[in-house]
Amino acid sequence: MTKIAVLVSGSGTNLQALIDAKSNGLIPSGDISLVLSSAPDAYALTRAKEHNILTAVIEQKEYCDREAFTEAILNELQRHKIDLVVLAGFLYILSPVFTRHFENRVINVHPSLIPSFCGDGYYGLRVHEKVLEYGVKLTGATVHFVNEETDAGPIILQKAVPVNSDDTPQTLQQRVMEQAEWVILPQAVNLFCEGCLRVEGRHVFIE
Repeated sequence: MTKIAVLVSGSGTNLQALIDAKSNGLIPSGDISLVLSSAPDAYALTRAKEHNILTAVIEQKEYCDREAFTEAILNELQRHKIDLVVLAGFLYILSPVFTRHFENRVINVHPSLIPSFCGDGYYGLRVHEKVLEYGVKLTGATVHFVNEETDAGPIILQKAVPVNSDDTPQTLQQRVMEQAEWVILPQAVNLFCEGCLRVEGRHVFIE
């Protein structure tokens, strides 16, 4: 059984998608063993506790720098013998030692079709604001492995979502979550747990 840790900072909607997928038998070879939050008041912790999932809180302000913060998170993940780390609305960029330790074992979901509307500063509603400003007809979500560059790791899955002429950032965000993020994130986690992903350079092969 693959032991999964989900790192969160907020409400935990993507965490809920994973919990629901697990409950519905869509991630048979994985277990959500830990939900680790950077904020003690994150609603994601409530979601985890309601499903009897172990939780931990590690706040950045308690540490002198990014390296110390990263080390604390690494230590917690190692203590629980975590195999796969899922970033689900985790707001901090950890030091490179994190991705080196968990090479091709950290995945993130981003609310656009990478390489569009991604990178430093592109998170939350800002992504959807920029999509609407640019006038594209399709957006979507991407699940990718995490490396040392922001939103630049090898792509696992993508799903497109139409942009409507009357969209606001809020309505577009909701559609992308419901039709893309909550669909492909559990799928990617399951593929990892089943041993179906092979990484060669920038390419991820599903076998």
